[in-house]
This record gives sequence, C-alpha cells and structure tokens, in this order.
Amino acid sequence: MGTESKPLDFGELKRVVAGRATAIRCRTILQPAAGPGTKVFPPTYAGGVYATEQRRIPVPEKPGQTRVVECVLLDSVQSQANRIEDALQQAIDHGPLKMPLIVVNFGDATADVQRVTSLQAPHRAADAILRDSILPSQRTKDSEGNEVERDSPFRNSMMGTAIINSSLGNATGLFQYCPHALFLGIWDSTGPKGGQGAKFARALVSEIVGIDIQPGARSRSRIDPLQIAKQAGPLFRRPDGGWTLDATQGIQEKDKNGEPTGRVLLYKKVQKRDVYFDPVKQAGEVPDAGKPSAANHGNVTPDIKDENGIELIGGVTMSLAEHTAVLSLPQLRRLRFPIDKMPEKVTQTEVDNAARTVLAALALVGLTLSLEKGCDLRSRCLLFPEGLLSFELLETPGKPTPIALDSTQAIVIYNEAVEAARKVGLPWDVTPITLTPSPELIALVKKSQELAAAGEGE
Repeated sequence: MGTESKPLDFGELKRVVAGRATAIRCRTILQPAAGPGTKVFPPTYAGGVYATEQRRIPVPEKPGQTRVVECVLLDSVQSQANRIEDALQQAIDHGPLKMPLIVVNFGDATADVQRVTSLQAPHRAADAILRDSILPSQRTKDSEGNEVERDSPFRNSMMGTAIINSSLGNATGLFQYCPHALFLGIWDSTGPKGGQGAKFARALVSEIVGIDIQPGARSRSRIDPLQIAKQAGPLFRRPDGGWTLDATQGIQEKDKNGEPTGRVLLYKKVQKRDVYFDPVKQAGEVPDAGKPSAANHGNVTPDIKDENGIELIGGVTMSLAEHTAVLSLPQLRRLRFPIDKMPEKVTQTEVDNAARTVLAALALVGLTLSLEKGCDLRSRCLLFPEGLLSFELLETPGKPTPIALDSTQAIVIYNEAVEAARKVGLPWDVTPITLTPSPELIALVKKSQELAAAGEGE
C-alpha cells in the first residue's frame, strides 16, 4: 500500500530549501497516445539519426537486479527547458503569473517578429538579441557631470551591468531581472568577460527518454495528380527566384568578360552550389538540379531508402517512455543574494533563503504548467501519462516523501514566497523592462528575411 502524498505549501517549501533536503523530483511513465506498442518519432540529429544509447535499468520483478536496454532521447534537457519557459510565458500573457521580464519590442520594424522576451531568447538574459538592444531614456551623466537622459545599450545600463556582474556570491542582479536563468542555467560567454562571464548551472533538469526501443522503417512516396514526368524538365531559375522551362528566361552564365557562355542556371542548388546547364549541348538531358521534383512536382516512387541507398529511419516502438525532472536544492543553496540595505533584525541567511525559496517555487510553477499542457513533442510523438503526476521530496535517505502538487498550488506558493522576499528587502519588480532593437540588429533581421524569401538563407 503506497504512502499518502503530503500537500506542499509555502511553509514546507521554505523549510526544505533552508534545510538539508537533496531534491524535489517528478517521475512520470508515458505511453504513445495511440496506445502501447504504437510508433513514435524521436527528434533527428545531424545525419538524420536518433540519439540512442544503452542504459541499465532495474528489473521490477527482481529487486536489486538490472538489465541493459536500448533507449532513445525523446525530449532533451534543453528542449524541456524551452517548454518550461514557454509555459511561464503563456502564464504571464494570460494573467495568472507575474514575474520579472525583459522584452525586446520590434514592433513593425520587421516582418513576423514583434517581440522577443528573456523567456524566449535562447540564452536568456545573456542572449545576443538583448545584448544588441537599447534601453531608452536612461538617466546618466555627461562629460561635465550633469545629469542627462539618453538611450543606453542594454549591456551598459544599470540592469545590464547587474546581470553581467552576477556570480554565485552575488546573484541579486539576475534574481531581480531574469530569475529563471538561476534555475534553468545561463552562461554569459559573449559578454565583456568572455568565457569568465556569469555562469550558473541548471538547478532544474528535465528530460523524456524512450526505454527498450525497437527502431522502425519509414517509406516515402507522393502521387502527383498532374502526373508530371521527369523528362518534362529541365527547370531553370528565373531572376525572381521562380522557375521556367524557357532557357532564354533563366539566369544566364557569363564569363569573366561579361559575355554569355550559353549555359543557364538550373532551378535547384546541389550541396549549396549553383549548377549551370547547356540547353544546346546537353539537349535531352534532365540533371537532378533541373528535375520537376526540384520544385516539388511529379511522383515520388515508394521506397524505404534514400537516394544513397540508406534505409530511412522511421520512428521507434518502445516498452514505455519516462519523464524525469529533478530540482536540485544544493544548487540553489550555492547562490547568495547580498542587498544594499536589509530591514532591521533581518540576517543575510534569511535573505538568501527567501530568494532561494522564490526560485524553487518559480521552478515548480514552470514545471507543473509545462506538464499540464500535455506532452505533444512533435509530429507523431504525442505521449500520454499512465497515472497522475507524481512528485517526491528527497530528504530522508532511502525514503522519498510523496508530494501532492499542481500548477494552481505552485502559483499560490510562489506568490507567498515573493511576498516574503519583498519583506526582507529583496528587489522584485514585475513591470516588464522594454528594450528596442538597435538599428544594426533590425537591418540584420531584415536582410536575413529577404534572403529567406529568395531561397538563399540557411
């Protein structure tokens, strides 16, 4: 008979953060939404391969014994961190959550991109998008010592400097402006200190792994209702990026003197290189770069191998998938939060523990929100939990304590932790800090979008 779960509240979280507990963890068994034994598709990496490895796992029916099985990564630590950040961002946008946030507002300056926040930037507060943005109208002093208002590059502002100078011994700057970086990790490797810039290990680590897998095969085919034949080509590239069958309308090759060579540019690049074709000397030929399929026309013959004869990998079946998440309390205890002025009778230890409790609570908010959104990782990789979310407190060696927790409870705990942190003098402003992208950053984005529209972007 299982031990009854103990509800987690602010007082209990504050106690375990300040005490000697090791971690709060969550372990969930998942199966494909289509049912056990059906196929799921892991992420593919360079070369079109899956991240597989052998792992030694316990044998449930034989305590103390293990067996080696083939496993595959279904969602990486980095991807899970992004999903947690997305869940936090949605909670901010829709109202139930308030937390410090930095926003780069692109407005109408570029197509498609309106804003990027510190929850969306890949490197959080250390990201180049924030680095190359401007904090408008900041009070500073001119060469004669007079106070003036002027725009400041984000890294040169008071906020940017506080982030740059953050360390394990003084994490107050990141706590004030980008707190999630303190439990999801950050490395300011491109700042003024280079590799010696602010670096914080992850306190919250989460991943999903498929266990005891069997790789599958994948077929490819396409039936073209127009029945366009290969020999209907070649297709030539027009100056506007489209294609044409008329060689005279295609892009003409010229020699070093600017004279036409008689060769015309084919529609598709090969290994990122342009391919030219002589429609007179090579009449009747249809090179791969000029086939109708280069423009997604024509049939694709059913096959389970690619052009090089290599079998196409096509998902996996598995015994089960397991999601594990661990919040390291010792990692949070490494952080110190000095402030300029503490209230009377408040100690530095109390300030440190108050900040750590806020971070632990915010990490649990992000984790529970992310888990409750469901586990639709990518096309054909929708997973469903076999049971309710299961949290445990690792405090007494060998005896994990079951914890009852959901996002509603986590947000209540978080709000109480924030209030307690404010009472001991910790800075906490939930008004978003709005930056504007520099002219150089806007120009870079626009040029990239133009290249992408012309089919030349990577």
